[in-house]
Amino acid sequence: MTRPPAIRCSPIGFATATMVASATLTVETRGAGFSDLTAAAGFVTQSGARDGALTLFVRHTSASLTIQENADPSVRDDLMMALEALAPEGGGWSHDTEGPDDMPAHVKTMLTATALQVPVIDARLALGTWQAIYLIEHRARPHRCEVVLQFIGARSE
Repeated sequence: MTRPPAIRCSPIGFATATMVASATLTVETRGAGFSDLTAAAGFVTQSGARDGALTLFVRHTSASLTIQENADPSVRDDLMMALEALAPEGGGWSHDTEGPDDMPAHVKTMLTATALQVPVIDARLALGTWQAIYLIEHRARPHRCEVVLQFIGARSE
């Protein structure tokens, strides 16, 4: 029988949820690929947030959100290649109302995420050194995507 790993928790701080701030971010994509949304962290600062959580939600069925490596662009290229292998155009899909990339885009969205939550500590996103927040456009053509941002937590004093 294996023992579970030891877990140490270091308290960072305590806050009472005293504010909710919401906004909509409009992203003009260039077609299939990643768009860096990490600058949305400015919303956290502008809203007067201190500690809590930022939720991001994409309002589309052919685009998704992810937190991924931000240092080496080949990671994003490889991820696009992997998604294409999992849901290729010409894969025998019956739904093609908006073109041959439509159904594969829906499958790719289902395999990834339409919502993310990121902790906010001392008015900053608690992302790791090599992490960034990305919108992934799964359609070939450029689109205008809406991402809802919502912070819930304590206000800066």
